[in-house]
Amino acid sequence: LRLAGESDALRERLNANKALFRALMTEAGFDLLPGEHAIVPVMFPGEDGARLAARIADEMLTEGVYVIAFSYPVVPKGKARIRVQLSAGHSEDDVRRAVAAFVSARAAVDAAGQGS
Repeated sequence: LRLAGESDALRERLNANKALFRALMTEAGFDLLPGEHAIVPVMFPGEDGARLAARIADEMLTEGVYVIAFSYPVVPKGKARIRVQLSAGHSEDDVRRAVAAFVSARAAVDAAGQGS
């Protein structure tokens, strides 16, 4: 607790990581739930969203980025998502790499005819 009270550096880094991730993902055309949380849901709505979220999460793992896809019954039907957990331990390069992996995974899934 003493360390947390003495420095805002980690909190500032987390806030910067959240803002960067949200900005880059939005620019890349991904649908994010609004909020300021360190857990950022990347949405894959619709009837085929659960399959698409799972395929993209699987593809991202092959690129060394671990994310979790959630679908019904964990979340409401038609509101599948990939959960991204950001932390102050991530560097700016880590955040950029995660976004690049999302873009690459979406392209790979689309190229395989498995996207939306």
